[in-house]
Amino acid sequence: MLDFDYQRRTRIHFGKDALSKLPGELASFGPTVLLVTGGSSVKKSGLYDRVKSALAKAGKKVFEVTGVKPNPRVECVREGVAICKKEKVDLVLGLGGGSAIDAAKGMAAGALYAGDVWDLYQYKAPCKEALPIGCILTLAATGTEMNGNSVVSNLATGEKLGLVTPSVLHPAFSILDPSNTLSVPPDHTAYGCVDIMVHVFEQYFSRVEETPLQDRMAESVLQTMVENARRLKANPKDYDARANVMWCGTIALNDLLGLGKSGDWATHGVEHELSAATDCAHGAGLAVLSPQWMSHVVAGGPGKFAQFAHRVWGVEEKDPLKAGREGIARTKAFFKEIGAPITLGEVGAKKEQIADMAKKSVRNGKIGNYQPLGEKDIAEILQASL
Repeated sequence: MLDFDYQRRTRIHFGKDALSKLPGELASFGPTVLLVTGGSSVKKSGLYDRVKSALAKAGKKVFEVTGVKPNPRVECVREGVAICKKEKVDLVLGLGGGSAIDAAKGMAAGALYAGDVWDLYQYKAPCKEALPIGCILTLAATGTEMNGNSVVSNLATGEKLGLVTPSVLHPAFSILDPSNTLSVPPDHTAYGCVDIMVHVFEQYFSRVEETPLQDRMAESVLQTMVENARRLKANPKDYDARANVMWCGTIALNDLLGLGKSGDWATHGVEHELSAATDCAHGAGLAVLSPQWMSHVVAGGPGKFAQFAHRVWGVEEKDPLKAGREGIARTKAFFKEIGAPITLGEVGAKKEQIADMAKKSVRNGKIGNYQPLGEKDIAEILQASL
């Protein structure tokens, strides 16, 4: 196990009555709030009105950025940054799924940076500080509610980049009510489930030895996801399944599972290029790429894949490589079973885009730790995904 330091400052309010904790949280911040929201679903459900009512009762002056799209655009982040600077915002409150919250984080960081916020995502300048961030989550997927990550797209440059600053971008508080996810449609429920599972994969498949606790915790999250994704496929209104999936999403990417290890993250790197090229949902892209990444690297390190197959999928095959491949096959079949895509064509990608996506994936050098991947490797993974 590797050495590590770990501190998380996010207060989580979880459960059916979690929104009742919002007034108490608002009391800790100044009078001006920027509310950041995505699509119309938060208004249709009545959640938006309840949040606005709580802000009004708390005496807050509220400004808004609405209509944040999946794969949030840097233009909307810049809009929020301008409001924060002009109106001297005290708290940036993200209401929605990962896109709205990631955009809110970018706005909070950009508000205290003198240059263009896109500089921070390009790491041209360090992200040293940000305004306080609050979250009200409506989609279980990204884990952004309890981590220091933000991912934003720039369509003008064809880039989708992540800003990872654990000491700066962690929300001060996050409100997680599984009831707010009951109306998520089946396709996005499936994408969210895949996203959560691949976050676990990225930390689980590591060359670092002697991490039995982290491995078993990860396997537990994966088993829980398989069970509850199937429950939601059968009954999307199953509150308890929604709750289990939501908490798995938080645990999957609050860094707990990766402590003392070196994660891989190559699949995410390639998917960022895929969704930058096609604007597909992040979880959909991961569903296509993850099994193909597994198939590409399994022969070079079958032991961990055999463990995965045995413990998560109950594979009985003893030969490590055969067992690993069976686990990969079951993973791919499961993604298809719950309604996620498994080919590039299903997410709108074309064969002609493969070379460019592969080249951009390694613009800063090889990616991945389980098996470092070059341009040729990535092109082969993408080709296999057709």
